[in-house]
Amino acid sequence: MTDPGRIRDVVRGVPVFPDVMPPFDPSAAPSSPVDLFVEWLERAVQDGIAAPHAVTLSTVGEDGTPDARVVIVKDVTAAGWQVASSSDSPKGRQLAAHPAAALTFFWPAAGRQVRIRGSVSVGSADENDADFQRRHPVARALVLAGSQSAVMGGREDLDAAVEDQVRKIDAAGGLASTTWTVYTVAADAVEFWQADQERRHTRLLYTRFGEGWRRTMLWP
Repeated sequence: MTDPGRIRDVVRGVPVFPDVMPPFDPSAAPSSPVDLFVEWLERAVQDGIAAPHAVTLSTVGEDGTPDARVVIVKDVTAAGWQVASSSDSPKGRQLAAHPAAALTFFWPAAGRQVRIRGSVSVGSADENDADFQRRHPVARALVLAGSQSAVMGGREDLDAAVEDQVRKIDAAGGLASTTWTVYTVAADAVEFWQADQERRHTRLLYTRFGEGWRRTMLWP
């Protein structure tokens, strides 16, 4: 049994923010959150931040409780932020029942977060297939094998299923998936959060306003 307070003692003193963080002047921010996000993402890539395209995708389960997992953002366009998954996966079924989601990017080495909320739409058959075909053969084999998040008897079951699908992909020169789906989160609200060593964090919120965006500063 864990001693009471042990974890508190373990994490006490662990640095929360880096000593040096990039500047952020909200008054100079562009009118669109998409443009600012691209600026921040490109800066994160240039600074060598690990997996800057990794994002926490939060959905609503069938029982009404939140669910979350880390995925990879595929693209960012004027239409929104794109991720992809099988429609047969838990998140796919949740998005079918409740087509809304939240995305959270966290780049601790820069002391930055980006939070996005909005409605979700699905890609066309051509868009879905194009994204699927860009995936590694083993990644495609896993999708074609199905059963994501189902109970697995052992690793040998997984290996056998993947090997079988890879053989089929090779034999056919490529296979399509009927479930692989590109999901676009069309943001209603986007918050940019820049940390401060004294906890006087800078928070800039974009919210939909007609055909454009309203920008608002938030208290830390």
